Amino acid sequence: MSFSSLKRPELLSPAGSLNHMRYAFAYGADAVYAGLPRYSLRVRNNSFNLANLETGIKEARAINKKFFVAVNITAHNSKVKTFVNDIAPIIAFKPDALIMSDPGLIMLVKQHWPDTEIHLSVQMNTVNFAAVKFWQSLGIKRIILSRELSLDEIAEIRDYCPDIELEVFVHGALCIAYSGRCLLSGYFNHRDPNQGACTNACRWGYKVHEAEQANNGDIFQKSKPQLGLGEYSEQLVLLEENQRPGELMPMYEDEHGTYVFNSKDLRAIQHVARLIEIGVDCLKIEGRTKSCYYAARTAQVYQRAIDDAIKQKPFDKSLMDILEGMANRGYTEGFYRRHVHDDYQNYLNGSPERHSQVFVGEVVKREENRLLVEVKNRFQVGDRLTLMSPKVDYPILLNEIYDKSGNHIIVAPGSGHQVWIEAPEAYDPSMGLIIKHLNLEK
Repeated sequence: MSFSSLKRPELLSPAGSLNHMRYAFAYGADAVYAGLPRYSLRVRNNSFNLANLETGIKEARAINKKFFVAVNITAHNSKVKTFVNDIAPIIAFKPDALIMSDPGLIMLVKQHWPDTEIHLSVQMNTVNFAAVKFWQSLGIKRIILSRELSLDEIAEIRDYCPDIELEVFVHGALCIAYSGRCLLSGYFNHRDPNQGACTNACRWGYKVHEAEQANNGDIFQKSKPQLGLGEYSEQLVLLEENQRPGELMPMYEDEHGTYVFNSKDLRAIQHVARLIEIGVDCLKIEGRTKSCYYAARTAQVYQRAIDDAIKQKPFDKSLMDILEGMANRGYTEGFYRRHVHDDYQNYLNGSPERHSQVFVGEVVKREENRLLVEVKNRFQVGDRLTLMSPKVDYPILLNEIYDKSGNHIIVAPGSGHQVWIEAPEAYDPSMGLIIKHLNLEK
């Protein structure tokens, strides 16, 4: 395939706030998606009320970017009854599309606002070309394909469905069940993931206790708890989450110990070129609850991969190293190529992997040769920092820190503080972020 025939895909980034949106756009995203709190799968850490949605849509339009609104819950009756009134002002703001999954809510939008563009959410788990054609017949403009598809399956869907937009996830957290269908949070905390209240119970640590069942059906702990041996067993077990000692929960499968549910994070940057060759219209990054640094860095790195693929350059493996430096739970390429099952799950640990970088500050402004920094995490004199910008990164060894009164200090103590640090002469502070490099040998 020649350079001229390759279609550039849209890079779609998460926006948990207006600040996240601005960083994503500055660092290369073509579009962002944000959730309507009552009707999306991200209720927590979501600052997009009506006023912020209107502002975000207007700002995106002003710079020729796109803004999509996620309305992708599986709605119960109570939410169906209020939906038309609640969504009306959002549609009046003219977002570029609504991301939806519930057929009833889609029907209501089509009835009241037939010209509104709708993208089918990954929550519908679309895994075949017949399903794509079905939704296309109902007027859906874009299908966000299931994360459970391989590259070859995506290519086959494109061959059968050449005239509809296709979107795929390339980075971010994975669910342990079909995307978004996890029941753990509802079972343990009465917080329904499909209603936007996921507590990420799949990522918690659990102790496993051998159990027995009484004649009346009750399950109770044996006197001597033991960990499983890693093989399938019909032995009853009880799970104890680390933050809830003494609350034993029945479980009927015992695999490798503690973090049996904890999926690694998706990283498919190495497949960007193949996805472009297939003709995928949009590459999507997950992470509306992540930091603005995450939104910026992932947009920057994936846009570089898109640039290289369009120019038909060899894949730059250093891009994988940049992503490796960010906090992650171990990476997998998901189902894009078929792996053994163990490669998908992180059975040892629920915490992020030993990353080499920490986001420590946002640049507020520049005055002559110094930067005012809004501190996000602790850093100190002697640290190796990178001053990020949308165009160029500047590595420095930090020699001096001053508080806002001009007093020399050794440590920027953490979130809630502002400090002054030195600035390279050529550094542009617009949308600047500060990264600390960790000494992993300590």
